[in-house]
Amino acid sequence: MRIEERIEALKRKKNAIVLAHNYERAEVQDIAEFVGDSLELARIAMDTSADIIIFCGVDFMAETAAILNPHKKVVIPDVCAICPMAQQLPQEVLRAAKSEHPDVETVLYVNTLAESKALADCICTSANAQEIVRAMDTSTVLFGPDHNLAYYAQQGTSKKIVPVPEHGNCPSHHQITLEDLLKAKDAHPNAKIMVHPECIPEVQDRADYIASTSGMVKISKEVEDEEFLIGTEIGLLHRLEKEVPGKKFYPVSNTAVCPQMKMCTLENVEVALEQEQPEVVLSPEIMEAARKPIERMLTLSH
Repeated sequence: MRIEERIEALKRKKNAIVLAHNYERAEVQDIAEFVGDSLELARIAMDTSADIIIFCGVDFMAETAAILNPHKKVVIPDVCAICPMAQQLPQEVLRAAKSEHPDVETVLYVNTLAESKALADCICTSANAQEIVRAMDTSTVLFGPDHNLAYYAQQGTSKKIVPVPEHGNCPSHHQITLEDLLKAKDAHPNAKIMVHPECIPEVQDRADYIASTSGMVKISKEVEDEEFLIGTEIGLLHRLEKEVPGKKFYPVSNTAVCPQMKMCTLENVEVALEQEQPEVVLSPEIMEAARKPIERMLTLSH
């Protein structure tokens, strides 16, 4: 029996589903019930009737699923899939920033650890960052940990955004340079430029479209353009080519790879299903405190 068939059998036996982020390996995306970006997967995690959620992504994503599903078992196939961006905003750094700005609301990107989410007023994703910042009640907003996403959010609001930490970023996106983009555009002059808001401002400013990963899928289906330069982690190209087969997609940078997102494999997904481990376990206090800003985001986001 092929490993894909064994995984399907285990899912049926245990009433389990696999959720996979758009950056996961192609073969992992192909065995998932749902593939999406952070906001999509957060909503799906809340709505599923499965007893076990196998979360193919990085640590903060699995934590978010566990926070929203306290009575379900959430398993991440590889505990070493640790988001480097989330590590840039530990709780003590956020506490210090909040003490310097005591009367402002704090919006944190979903790419943060649960302990930091617990200190936030609201969470956002790349899909709704501008919308969430506009919805806050203060004219100044603390925003972390991605400085580039803060730049993008600032374009959609008159509020003052204070990044915390000052230069937080996603290494995989931050290394996509303007030189990469210009070189790719020379090679594909008719292609529209579509980039993720975790890219540097110089790349964002040259883009025809700025969107979350699933936003890119939606745009590519809806617009008449036939060719696209994709400025994000290269794992998304599998989903784009699969769901929009009549169009052409080229990476802005072939080196835009997140090693942590590639740690989930068919082999460790099978083991995770068999053993129902390693389970994501958070303290009840952190789960309760972190759930409130996540739920506020889901209420505010359309």
